[in-house]
Amino acid sequence: MPSIRRVAAALLQPARAGQFLAVGALGALLDNAALVVLHDVLAVALLPAKLVAAEASIILMFAANERWTFDSWGARGVRALARRLLTSNAVRAVGLATGIAVLFALTRAGVWYLAANVVGLGVGFVVNYCFENVLTWRVLAS
Repeated sequence: MPSIRRVAAALLQPARAGQFLAVGALGALLDNAALVVLHDVLAVALLPAKLVAAEASIILMFAANERWTFDSWGARGVRALARRLLTSNAVRAVGLATGIAVLFALTRAGVWYLAANVVGLGVGFVVNYCFENVLTWRVLAS
C-alpha cells in the first residue's frame, strides 16, 4: 500500500492538476450547455437532463484526458483503453452522485439550477481528480 506522502506527491503535480482542471472546465461547459438545452429548451426533467449532460461530458473529458493529461500513463492497446474508459465511467459516477446531491440540495434551498450545478461540478472535481489518478490511469503504479 502506498504511503500518504507518495499518494499526495502523485496528486499534487501542478502540471497534471492544471491539465485536469482545464479538461474539467471544458467538460463543465458541455455539461451546462447540454443541461440548458435538455432542461430549458426540450423540457426534460432535471435529473434525466443532468444524467445525459453528464455522460456526454464524461466521454469528452475521458478522451481529452487520455490524449493530453495522462498521455504517458497507462498501458497501450484496445483492452487497456477499454478498461480505462470503463473505470473512468465508474469513478465519475461517484463524482456525478456527489455533484447531483449538491445540485439538488442547493436547488431545494432556492439556488438557480445552473449555479448549483457549477458548485456540484466543483465538488465532484475533487473526487474525480483523486480517483482518476489512482484508479483509471494508475499513476501510483510506477
